[in-house]
Amino acid sequence: MNFIVVSGLSGSGKTIALQALEDLGYYCADNLPASLLADFASRLMGEGDVSAAVSIDSRNRRFLEDLPASLDQLRTLGVDYKIIFLEANETVLLKRYSTTRRRHPMTDASTPLLEGIRREKELLAPLAADADKHIDTTARTPHELHGLVRDFAGEVHLGGINLLFQSFGFKHGAPVDADFVFDVRCLPNPYWDTSLRELDGRHAPVIRFLESQDSVAQMIEHIATFLEYWLPSFEKEHRSYITIAIGCTGGQHRSVYITDRLTERFAGSDHLNVHTRHRELL
Repeated sequence: MNFIVVSGLSGSGKTIALQALEDLGYYCADNLPASLLADFASRLMGEGDVSAAVSIDSRNRRFLEDLPASLDQLRTLGVDYKIIFLEANETVLLKRYSTTRRRHPMTDASTPLLEGIRREKELLAPLAADADKHIDTTARTPHELHGLVRDFAGEVHLGGINLLFQSFGFKHGAPVDADFVFDVRCLPNPYWDTSLRELDGRHAPVIRFLESQDSVAQMIEHIATFLEYWLPSFEKEHRSYITIAIGCTGGQHRSVYITDRLTERFAGSDHLNVHTRHRELL
């Protein structure tokens, strides 16, 4: 049985995430009391090969205390569940609630919105710590979030570690949902060659430029060696999803090239499901 728990901060996109799973054929339940998790899963298991997803958040705070025991019951039933946790920065959450005029579940007559957001983050911290996949929706469109959730759900079926190599530009902000961030801004920058400026790390002239730099090859080798040494340890801890972020200044040349080379190096592994995303080239 494929079972996904969707949680996160109010206003971070849980409804969109649940809709994405429903589009994949998951039986979805929103705002399910944590105490009913095991019963819900048990009933669905009796119907054969079923994929299910539930949303649990601070609207359910009276039941959140039951969550650790309920998750233990799922494991006893043999359900290999995964947790997706959605978040966004305070400024964006404030703007989203101001736009929709919906009431935040942690606010009341004596609790302003910002304080409610911070209380909710504290309340959900244990669940966030156990999540298999963190998605920061601060700068993501609903379409991007929909795609990320679909990717994750699809990869759950594959088994093994799902390894995502993602390029990005530091001037647009580092991705907060990455497990490892490698800074490659110290490498020679094709941007300063005006003939290469408008190209990116997938174009042949940029590739030739970077392949001519010994330091670029050394950086790739050092990152790859680090990952080859440590990934087996993460696999032993049953980690299912790891994101490796490679960042340069604009996310256009160096980070894109190195991300593609790392993807090629790890793609042949039998126990890794390797994916690539170039954040600034979307």
